[in-house]
Amino acid sequence: MEIPVDDGIVLYTYWRSSAAYRVRIGLELKGLRWEARQVHLLRDGGEQHGEAYRVLNPQERVPTLLHDGQVLTQSLAILEYLDERFPQMPLLPADAAGRARVRALAQLVACDIHPLNNLRVMQHLERGLHLSADVRTQWTLQWIAEGFAALETLLAGSSDTGTFCYGDRPGLADICLLPQVYNAHRFGLDLSPYPTLRRIEAACQALDAFERARPENQIDAA
Repeated sequence: MEIPVDDGIVLYTYWRSSAAYRVRIGLELKGLRWEARQVHLLRDGGEQHGEAYRVLNPQERVPTLLHDGQVLTQSLAILEYLDERFPQMPLLPADAAGRARVRALAQLVACDIHPLNNLRVMQHLERGLHLSADVRTQWTLQWIAEGFAALETLLAGSSDTGTFCYGDRPGLADICLLPQVYNAHRFGLDLSPYPTLRRIEAACQALDAFERARPENQIDAA
């Protein structure tokens, strides 16, 4: 069900940004109306570095979310804000232990895997350290594989794991997982060692909310 938002939700996004992808999934899962404003991370040296956008987000990254007079940055903080403001379709479990587990799974991806293969790191490896494309790809695959191995063990060995990362309803951990699996496909990582991750990926992709949030389905997709 679509929930009217009186003050509107504006998301500054880029189709291939993993962090923006997370927020798009959260918005869609909650059935919220939102306006996308595209920030092209490559055009003209990166529109995120422009003065107007830097005023909104001094880190010069996406996503940035505007709502009810607030300017919010950092995808996990945005998702928890949305969860508190719009509690329908909660992204976190009701109990403290469950919330801690889901946050740990989400942060394993968002804090330990993703930062090592995002755009600014890749650009530094190329322009600052002058590493070849092959070496940069191997760097990316190393850290995704290491993180996925830990995630697979945590999920496969837990009774908390259901259809999704926690139980039978998608939540914050799944929101973080799917964009990183998308990146793994892009870089050609062999996913056969991670059957639980692949099963959860398939369950998420079967949902309309995840499909609407996919990079290829964004208006700015190249």
